[in-house]
Amino acid sequence: MRARFSWRRLRDNKVFWPVVALALIMLFNALFTPGFFKMEIVEGHLYGNLIDILNRGSALMLLALGMTMVIATGGVDLSVGAVVAISGATACVLINPMLATHLRQATEMTKDITYTPLPLIILAALGVSILCGLWNGFLVAFMRIQPMVATLVLMVAGRGIAQLIVNGTIITVYYKPYFFIGNGYIFGLPFTIFIVAAVFLLAWFLTRRTAIGLFVESVGINARSGFFSGINEKSIKMLAYTFCGFCAGIAGLILSSNVKSADANTVGLNIELDAILAVVIGGTLMSGGRFSLMASIVGAVIIQATTTTMYALGVPALAATAVKALVVLIVILLYSDQSKGWLTRVFEKKGTLT
Repeated sequence: MRARFSWRRLRDNKVFWPVVALALIMLFNALFTPGFFKMEIVEGHLYGNLIDILNRGSALMLLALGMTMVIATGGVDLSVGAVVAISGATACVLINPMLATHLRQATEMTKDITYTPLPLIILAALGVSILCGLWNGFLVAFMRIQPMVATLVLMVAGRGIAQLIVNGTIITVYYKPYFFIGNGYIFGLPFTIFIVAAVFLLAWFLTRRTAIGLFVESVGINARSGFFSGINEKSIKMLAYTFCGFCAGIAGLILSSNVKSADANTVGLNIELDAILAVVIGGTLMSGGRFSLMASIVGAVIIQATTTTMYALGVPALAATAVKALVVLIVILLYSDQSKGWLTRVFEKKGTLT
């Protein structure tokens, strides 16, 4: 009976299946991708495919954290990709506002100079992103618009807003302190890893060391029951969408800093779909309810690890997308009641549950 309880508890843990899927991807690389786990130190910085997965997947991990909160309330945010573009555009224009209007006539661009202090650049980009989150939360919580429709408005309009900010051009920046956000290293590790860790700890503390996590799950499971328990559904949804916008703003800073430019057309394009998939891989139901931030992080790592694996094998980008979809499908199938029942019967036949 004790073994039965342990197996069922492990099987139902939201982190278990994502970790299994990630382990299988790593096993595949160990067998078929020579040098995949090779690590080296160059100029005091640690390099390798494993570091690349964490570094390049940092933006997706941040979006997965924000999306987890939204989906746990029974909603969804399709606008995070557009908010990423708005955040990056805002930051790059503030670094050199003249660049947006005179880029075509410019013959020489000033390097390592910004017209706005870096702290204000970061605050402005995050402030705009938080406003986007508040807008989505207002439409969903107070106007009672379906989350998919409400966030679709900003998903479509957000790209246009980002284009207006950069005046329809690709803004290239030459300010080294800003580059540190997406390209810097601390203790030999990419700075983006520390950013994700900080945001994760903040979200974990708010949801697991305060009542906010229970309120979010209550709204997702049954908002009406939560209302009679004294939970303010509107405030919780506003908080979830605002936090999602905040995470998207940080992701926009990372991506624009990494490529040293703001391209309103392509930055963050379709990343909202990967964020939703990461949350689903993490076991959070689209109908809302119980969630796991760590499982969503692992889900984002799975998506990035799959992409990195395909590129390491020389698979074309279009084919890599199809393989990524297959991996996501397999992980989701592992969550199904049919799969869990089949695994239970297998262990019962082997006598491990007796």
